[in-house]
Parts: sequence; structure tokens; C-alpha cells
Amino acid sequence: MRLHLLDISILLSYFVATILIGLWVSRRGSKDLDSYFLGGKSLPWYVLGVSDASGMFDISGTMVMVFWLFVYGLKSIWLPFVWPVFNQVFLMMFLSAWLRRSNVLTGAEWIEFRFGRGLGANLAHLSVVLFAVLNVIGMLAYAFKGIGKFAERMLPWDLQSTLAGWAPSLFSTDPAALLSNENLYALVILLLTSLYAIKGGMVSVVITEVMQFFVLTITSVIIGVTAIYKVSPEMIQKAVPEGWLSPFFGWELGLDWSNLLQQANEVIEQDGNELFAIAFGLMFFKGVLASLAGPAPNYDMQRILATRTPREACLMNGMVNLVLYFPRYMMITGITVLAVAFSMEEMRSLKADQFEELLPIVLTRHIPVGVVGLLLAGLMAAFMSNFAGTLNAAPAYIVNDVYKRFINPDCTPRRAVSLSRVASMAVLAIGIAFGLFTTRITDVMMWIVGALYTGYVMANVLKWYWWRFNGYGYFWGMVSGIGAAMIASEIAGQASVKAWFVEHVGNMNALYLIPPILLASAIGCLAGTLLTPPEDEETLLNFYVKTRPWGAWGPIRERAIATIPGFEPNHDFRINMFNVAIGIVWQLCLTALPIYVVLQQWNWAIPVATMLAVTSLTLKFTWFDRLEHDPPAVRTA
Repeated sequence: MRLHLLDISILLSYFVATILIGLWVSRRGSKDLDSYFLGGKSLPWYVLGVSDASGMFDISGTMVMVFWLFVYGLKSIWLPFVWPVFNQVFLMMFLSAWLRRSNVLTGAEWIEFRFGRGLGANLAHLSVVLFAVLNVIGMLAYAFKGIGKFAERMLPWDLQSTLAGWAPSLFSTDPAALLSNENLYALVILLLTSLYAIKGGMVSVVITEVMQFFVLTITSVIIGVTAIYKVSPEMIQKAVPEGWLSPFFGWELGLDWSNLLQQANEVIEQDGNELFAIAFGLMFFKGVLASLAGPAPNYDMQRILATRTPREACLMNGMVNLVLYFPRYMMITGITVLAVAFSMEEMRSLKADQFEELLPIVLTRHIPVGVVGLLLAGLMAAFMSNFAGTLNAAPAYIVNDVYKRFINPDCTPRRAVSLSRVASMAVLAIGIAFGLFTTRITDVMMWIVGALYTGYVMANVLKWYWWRFNGYGYFWGMVSGIGAAMIASEIAGQASVKAWFVEHVGNMNALYLIPPILLASAIGCLAGTLLTPPEDEETLLNFYVKTRPWGAWGPIRERAIATIPGFEPNHDFRINMFNVAIGIVWQLCLTALPIYVVLQQWNWAIPVATMLAVTSLTLKFTWFDRLEHDPPAVRTA
């Protein structure tokens, strides 16, 4: 496509302004590691909440969710359970408070708080560093592929031809395919965005993310209103299959695009979602475990640790839910509606694996000149927010949890910050390398959230809720889980295995790897724990009294009651689980309501809005009012 000069000017001006603002505030984040990674724990919870929401408003995820809504209709509201999105509900109800009470800098440092400093704890420490770095590299490859696909469709320059004119030798061999226009765009944008993320740390990231979120919100409202204005409900109903407007499903998905867009059926088969009940069950089961495990060592955990108090940590995650879903799904639905109404002929010319590019294909078809530049700026902001947050999370583990702990404990704060920048650049280079060899956004995403995160969850559930679980159990659980994820993914990629699945089950779905990976990880956890002695009782007591988890803490709980005057154990399991159930419904209403509003399906929108009001009022009494004061045990500890 060819952008108008005004649109290009708006886009470039915004891009430059974001980088300059990030660099300008970077001095505040460069004093020491606490300032670099957590902003000195001085940022307000609502600012961190908006920042966290902005980081989740990533362009790769938005492209996938537009593609999901187009193909799966309202049934797509269940597909984000694969991450799982409802982990934010578990965090806001209780886990953020538990995590924030630790007062640590990173997830790996939290391991010392839980397991002490013995050999088992050190092995556990290194295993979480390994997972964190693998996760960040995977997320960087995911971001690389998403922004490349988006920019190649949206921006007018042919970088490959320009570069070939300057350095023809780069394009004279087979690897020249790696230097496609798509990959070159991704490379340039990642390198530019990394300038402020690497230099300024948390403060630069948060301030620029808040600015970006407001641009994204304006962008989303414009797209949603445009779709409402241009597309009638009757136009949508004629262009989609029966059942597209309903979120409910049976054993099978129940959507047939045969008479409208055959490629959509091919996408459903390629994703392996024909037997949707099985996919949903695996997503939900793994999602509950992943949510009980607490946040993965990424930007989400970083925002929790950067809050000022445990209460503010819970409020921060509540803020994420409140501000993220309505604007994001206005954008997603608006783009989908415009595609359904006006771009079906173009969609019929696409291959099934090109449906991820739906967002950039339809974005500028029906938006006025000038507004397009703002929309592109907003979507670039989505990418920059997520990328900067991801990149900023990585070096904390390498520098603070490996270099400072095992190599140079006396490292000065300024040297640590400098090394963090070097570590960021190294991780960025590896992430880009993986991105160059990736072909599909969904494949990367499903490997991260399906296989890799499944290998992570078992050990990280047990660390909160079972006193006997020790560092050796954590290490072997993580190693066996991550190892099983690697092996299972490799086996599942074999042609013979895929053929067997097609013959006996259906197309291969990455979610089918969840049971064997969980089993391998559980065996590692139990064997590592039961074949080695428990952790030191003082370490466990210190963790339990400060964190106050519920679960199987019997011996430690009894000692705390006996030795600490006035100590009250946590009796909130039932109310926490009740709030989680209400919170998941509340979150689903926040997701579905903007979709039905943009679709103008008021017979669905009004009941959803009513349910949203009821669940919000319920949570006011059962959750918010209970956050007014920290528990006495926090002060006692």
C-alpha cells in the first residue's frame, strides 16, 4: 500500500517522540538495579497498571486476536485462555499481595526467599533464570515476526531493494531469504525501540507505556466507532456462518465457512480446533494451574514487585483488567467487522497461513487520511510497549541472579546497570536470530504458552502451597518440564506423528502436549522433593509468616502460631476462590461487551452489561473492601 505523506509524518513524529521521551527520563532509572528494574518502588499502582495493560496490548497478539475473531467469531473469547488471560484475576485476588510481601527484585531472587541458599536452592535459582531467558527470547521472536508482518503490509518502503543496491553481496546466496522486506522492517524497528528500553530501564518503559496507552485507547475508539458507523448488523449476519455470533459451543466447534470462505475452514483444521471441547478443557485446566503458579518471570512480575505495598499490587492487577479489555476489543472487533463487510473478496485470495495479516490488510481501507497515521502510531505503540517491557525484564535475571550472586557479589550499582544493558543487547540479538527463522506468529505463541509454560507450572504451583516442596524438587520439576516441552515439541513436529494424529484424532494441536509435559514435570517435582531432605525450618517459617499463603503448610503453620504472638494463619481460601470465579466471569464480560457493542447486537450486549454490573458490585464487597488494610501478620513479620 501507499500511505499519504500526512500519515507517514504522524507515524514518524510519534515514533521519534517516544524514543526521545524514553531517553530523556532514563537518568532516573540508571542509579542502581532497584531503580533500573523497579523504578525505585515509587510509581503509583494505577500508573503501573496502565503500563502493564499497555505492555499486554502487543501488536503480535492483536494480530492473532483479530484473526481469531474473524475465523471463530464470539467463540474466540475463549481462545485467550491459552495464555491464560484470567491469571490477572488470580493475581488481583490474592497472589500479587503474596508476591509483593517478599520485597525482592526478581523471580529468581524470590527463589532464595522461598528455598534459602543451599545447593538445592541454587539449582532452583538457576532453573528459573533459564526459564526466564528462554521465555524472553521466545517473546522477542514472537514480537519480531508480528511487527515484521505488520510493517511489511503497512509501510511503503522496499527496504530489501534499497539494501540490495548498497550491498548486493548480501542477496547473492541462499540466506538472502532471511533478509526479506518483512524481516528487515522488524530488524530496524526492534533496534530503534531498544534504544530507550535498554538505556532507561523501568522508568523509561513505564512513562512511555502510559503515553502509548492513551494513543492506543484513542485509536481503538476511532476504529470501533468507524465500524459501527459503516457496517450494519444485517451486513455482518450475511457474511458470517451460523453460530458466529454465539460464544457457546459443543463437542465440536460448530462453525462451517464452506459456502462463504473455504480458507477459514482450513485455518480451523490447521489450528487443530475442530474438537473444541477438548481444546477448551486443556486450555482451562492448564490455565488454572498456570494462574495458581503466579506470574511468570516477565514484565508482569516486574510491575507487581515495583508497587509500593501488597494492597497496591492487587489494585494494580485489577487496574489492568479494568482498562485493557474494552479499548482493545473495540479495536479488534472494529477491524474484524470492516474485514467481514468490505474485504471478503480479498480474503478469498489469501492462503490459510496469511490470515494472521488480516489486521494490516484491512486497517486503511475505510479510515480517513490523517487518522490512518494516528492508527499506525497507536499500533506501533502497542508493539513498542510490549517489546520494551519484555526486553527490560531479561537482564535482571542474568545480572542480578547469576553475575551478582555467583560471580561478583561486590559489583557496584553502576556496573550492574551497564552489564544489564549489555545483557539486554545479547538477548535481543538471540531473539532476533530466532525470529528470522520463524514463519508464523501463532506457531511461536502456541509453543510459548502451550509447551514452555506447561513445563513451568507444576513446580511453581507447589512452591506456594506445599511446605515440604524444596529446591531440589523445584529444580528437577523445572528441568524435566522444560526438557519435556522441548522433546514433545520436536516429536510433534515429525511428519509421521502429524499423520497419525490426522488419521486417529484430527489435526495436531499444541495443546495436546500439555498432559505428557505436566506428567514429566510432576514426576521431577515429587522425586526431587521426596528423595531429599526438606528445607531449613527457619527459612520456611520466614517465608510463611511474611507471605501468609494458604495450602498444605501444617507443621510450619503450627510453629508460627506457637512462636509468634497474635499470628493468624490465612483462612481466605474459600473467599479467594469465590472471588476468582466471579472475577473470571467479570473479565469475560469486559471482553464480550465491546465486541457486541461494535457488532450492534443489543440482545447480547444488554445481558452482558447487566452481568458486568452485578459482578462488579459483588467484587466491591467481597474483594475491594477487604483490601482496605494489610493483614496483621504482615506487620508482625
